Amino acid sequence: QLVESGGGSVQAGGSLTLSCTTSRNTWCLGWFRQAPGKERGGVAVIATGDGSTYYADSVKGRFTISQDNAKNTLYLQMNSLKPEDTAMYYCAADQKCTWASADWGQGTQVTVS
Repeated sequence: QLVESGGGSVQAGGSLTLSCTTSRNTWCLGWFRQAPGKERGGVAVIATGDGSTYYADSVKGRFTISQDNAKNTLYLQMNSLKPEDTAMYYCAADQKCTWASADWGQGTQVTVS
C-alpha cells in the first residue's frame, strides 16, 4: 500500500516536497502526475537497487526523486514550481518497472498559482 503526502498550494517559484510511504520492497518506484483533462504521465523514477533515476524533460533540474530505505519512504523534492506543474501527483511501485501492473497511491494535489 502506498500513501502520499505533502501536496498543497504554492506560488510559482516555490517548493514542495512530496512523500510516499511504501509497505514493501520493489525494484522501481516513481512519481506520476495527472492534470485535469490530460493523461497521467511519468515525472520521475528511481531504481531502488542501484539508485539510478529518470526524469521527464519538463522537470529536469527542478525536481529530485530520492528514497529512504530505512523508512520505506519515497520523496519528490520540487523546486522552482510552475503553474503547469499543477496536477494530482501519484506514487507508484512496480517490480518489473513497466508500470503495467503497478501499485498506486491515492494521490496528492499540487496547485501552483
